[in-house]
Amino acid sequence: MRALLIAGPTASGKSALALDVARRRDGVVINADSMQVYRDLRVLTARPTAEEEAAAPHRLYGYVDGAVNHSVARWLADAAATLAEVEAAGKLPIFCGGTGLYFKALTEGLSDIPPVAEDVRAAVRAECEGRETPDLHARLAARDPAGAARLRPSDRLRVMRALEVHAATGRSIVEFWDARVPGPLASADAEGAVRKIFLAPERALVRARIDARFLAMLEDGALDEVRTLAARRLDPMLPVMRAHGVPGLIAALEGRATMAEAIAKGQADTRAYAKRQETWFRNSMPGWEWVAPGIAHNDILDIDNGVV
Repeated sequence: MRALLIAGPTASGKSALALDVARRRDGVVINADSMQVYRDLRVLTARPTAEEEAAAPHRLYGYVDGAVNHSVARWLADAAATLAEVEAAGKLPIFCGGTGLYFKALTEGLSDIPPVAEDVRAAVRAECEGRETPDLHARLAARDPAGAARLRPSDRLRVMRALEVHAATGRSIVEFWDARVPGPLASADAEGAVRKIFLAPERALVRARIDARFLAMLEDGALDEVRTLAARRLDPMLPVMRAHGVPGLIAALEGRATMAEAIAKGQADTRAYAKRQETWFRNSMPGWEWVAPGIAHNDILDIDNGVV
């Protein structure tokens, strides 16, 4: 086996499983979660603790500043370099996270979208400011009908991204989506040398874990993290500013919402995200093993049978 991929909805137990496998199988845990790349939010994004990172090698966690508009393309370049280093050291690469697009890029490839100049991005954002997302989708439909047809009218970030690409290149974002660059694990995956696990606890259990974990995060310092982040006055459209829990907690800190409302919003947004993760993997990621966490744990760590 060349690599182990562990995905699943948030609060499904991915990190614990990856850590145990890394300790028992001389592996390196490589982050595949778009929010856990940011150093600003260790607690609120449920990044591995310092103790967990000391128990086994971890890579690509908390290495990006929140002011950076990090992208899947940047992550993939970092992941490919990390994969090469881990393999050269003779260790097992264990990619762990909940961002489906990261795993898709890793195994299937990535669209070769050119970088958008900052002045172009700023102009598009100025145009979009204060407008409802359906209005932006209508604007995209007028300029890039093919791109609009593939995007939900409520998906503000991706609609804005498509507008930026069209403004920068004069071409539909679909053209770039359909011209993929192979991922670093594409050939290995095709040869069956990549094991892909999707942890799938019962939905009611995930929902309960999410609610309890959000409260535990607050006790562990998540509010202080958000207070420090808010003090930076970053662009509210940056990914780190849209992490689950951040908008509501900032509203509470600024007196625009109660803490109870912020907690309820953070929990509800995270539950909705977990549901979307399951739906996305089910519809867009064929070939993954959907297993209950306990079964996956016993299977992967079955030393006698040499599963990994």
